[in-house]
Amino acid sequence: MMKEKSHDIQSLVVAFCVGLALLIGDVNGGEYLIGVGSYDMTGPAAGVNMMGYANLDQNTAGIHFRLRARTFIVAESSQGARFAFVNLDAGMASQLVTIKVVERLKSRFGNLYTEENIAISGIHTHAGPGGYLQYLIYSITSLGFVHQSFDAIVTAIEQSIVQAHNSLKPGSIFINQGDVENAGINRSPSAYLLNPPEERAQYSANVDKEMTLLKFVDGASEKSIGAFSWYATHGTSMSKENKLISGDNKGAAARFFEDWFTSSTKSSSSNVITNSCTSSNNEKAEKIKATGGSRCGKTTSQGSKVRKNDGSLFVGAFCQSNVGDVTPNVLGAFCTDSGKPCDFNHSSCHGSDLLCLGRGPGYPDEILSTKIIGERQFQKAVDLFKSASEKLSGKIDYRHVYVNFTDIEVELNGNKVKTCPAGLGPGFAAGTTDGPGVFGFQQGDTEINKLWKKLRDVLKKPSQYQEDCQKPKAILLSSGEMFEPYAWAPAILPIQMLRLGKLVVLSVPGEFTTMAGRRLREAVKETLIINGNGEFDDGTHIVIAGLTNTYSQYIATFEEYKHQRYEAASTLYGPHTLSAYIQEFNILAKSMAKGEKVTNGPSPPDLYSVQLSLSINPIGDSPPPNIKFGDIKQDITQPKSGSFEKGDRPSATFWSADPRYDLLTEGTYAVVEMLQGERWIPVYDDDDFCLYYKWKLDNTTWNSLATIEWEVPKDTSSGVYRLRHFGSSKKTKDAPNEYFTGASSAFTVS
Repeated sequence: MMKEKSHDIQSLVVAFCVGLALLIGDVNGGEYLIGVGSYDMTGPAAGVNMMGYANLDQNTAGIHFRLRARTFIVAESSQGARFAFVNLDAGMASQLVTIKVVERLKSRFGNLYTEENIAISGIHTHAGPGGYLQYLIYSITSLGFVHQSFDAIVTAIEQSIVQAHNSLKPGSIFINQGDVENAGINRSPSAYLLNPPEERAQYSANVDKEMTLLKFVDGASEKSIGAFSWYATHGTSMSKENKLISGDNKGAAARFFEDWFTSSTKSSSSNVITNSCTSSNNEKAEKIKATGGSRCGKTTSQGSKVRKNDGSLFVGAFCQSNVGDVTPNVLGAFCTDSGKPCDFNHSSCHGSDLLCLGRGPGYPDEILSTKIIGERQFQKAVDLFKSASEKLSGKIDYRHVYVNFTDIEVELNGNKVKTCPAGLGPGFAAGTTDGPGVFGFQQGDTEINKLWKKLRDVLKKPSQYQEDCQKPKAILLSSGEMFEPYAWAPAILPIQMLRLGKLVVLSVPGEFTTMAGRRLREAVKETLIINGNGEFDDGTHIVIAGLTNTYSQYIATFEEYKHQRYEAASTLYGPHTLSAYIQEFNILAKSMAKGEKVTNGPSPPDLYSVQLSLSINPIGDSPPPNIKFGDIKQDITQPKSGSFEKGDRPSATFWSADPRYDLLTEGTYAVVEMLQGERWIPVYDDDDFCLYYKWKLDNTTWNSLATIEWEVPKDTSSGVYRLRHFGSSKKTKDAPNEYFTGASSAFTVS
């Protein structure tokens, strides 16, 4: 009872503060109320299959840098409309995640935030823990549902929205647009060329290069509090062989942007002591040995975070758009055996899809490629951020509807056509140049051999209606007709429009190809202008937010669908999928332009209670005899010169435990500490691009090992450093957590 009363008091306080902010906003003439938030959503860093490549062997084994949920909220400066936009460092949004987030927010805020005015969008990294989507086809390689992945994401979204809500204040929003060069190329150019020549002639490239950025500025302090941008390029700079959790190029861009802003607004005086006397540093370092493992508290690692999430941090997000056929592997695709370019039409080599791989700009170093593509987005965002001058004003509005995409009747050139139950073609199994699929398939295949047909029919033989409806796609997997043990694919999808003055965001639950996205934007813009009574014009900005609110794979154009490359083979609802999207979005656009309401449609199922989980959780860890958790197994190997140089990689390995015992949310498993006077100060943690936390099982004892590896950045101050590890263990499955830490011997950087 006391808990309920406390919750009521908290709600009243929040309501009072927001009401006061609204009043102040009206008095000061603030254009909007704005708020931003961010929260750690990294998830399990060991033993969980990554979402994206569907590679059974790609299980998490450490962290390159952490994943975050980043949110902005905008509201009118009155008791009027508002919406929240959440950008996830995840492969995509999930219908089940959306359902549970809305439930949690309802218990906090009533009907202030609902499925209608919340957009949850994924950046499409292929290096995050999977198992959080409710439809079976998306959790096969993760061996079913992973509660820890799911809970980490739901909690992060909730907390980032709460943080943004509690920080609402009067402020301004500026918009800017510009082209990002050489951060994406078309990975299915042969399919793109099937679009009408006169349509292609309207565009200078076969990918969209434009980035759209919003800059949020506090009205009182005139200080920027955040920036969100949309630009289309796949989160596949990291390969299907990678096992370190990573936000890929967009997550990297966000980390670079947030750190740039923080450093650019700091005082010129630094609290870092630089000691260039290498000999005295070496003498100090030689005396400081590894600490050995020791107990610590549950939140101790949070105190060693370099960026403490107290709600005051600048939030920079790099959101996804119509990314379907855009790859960051900008050097092109080449045969791994000969080094020659892959076959143009099928992206294969000698008939094999497995030999054709795209190359990033840092080839063969995928970490470097991730950094370069991230930096190209980051640098453009900085340019747009600095020069943003167009101030948004006008209505905040939104429309949201659920639609059964398996049975939409579309009027097309005077004829009526229909969408189909979800189905996948053989080109889906071939994979892409970012991550080849299964041997024996090629992109562009429209036939299935007898063996694969027999295997398919064991699972589910497609109906004749499905085969006719999906032509020219051959049905390899009729996922929309498969319901055992529960639904394999979505049928009911959310579509959504968010309006912020002259900006309209189209929340789409999938990956539109470049031309599909262009057609949708143009159609919606035309509908808004025709029906908007002057409110919309050529200056209206239309942005696609891809992979939002749920996931339903790809959307190719009718012409691209004929080719049946990967994107077309993964266009679930048949050749008229794009036409159905355009029709349904036009209905939303017309209702928004005219100020009319829309009927929400049938609700999607909540499949939480029927989820299967076959993944094995850790059952208890103990260190080897006479060893403590946090003890050093392999200490720093000191360089012959006595000091590490910039670009070197000092590393240490610790006896550890499975990181799934505690995700150390808003904490860290790895820290670089610098000696300043008599104190050790954290200068890098596992949310830094230069620091790697790697987990594995020891080959002889089967105990957990944690290796911390630091690539010394070029701007590192000379001095004395050491590596520290944090972790958590359990003696048995049901025992309480025990937290530990340990540090390496000291070393110098010159």
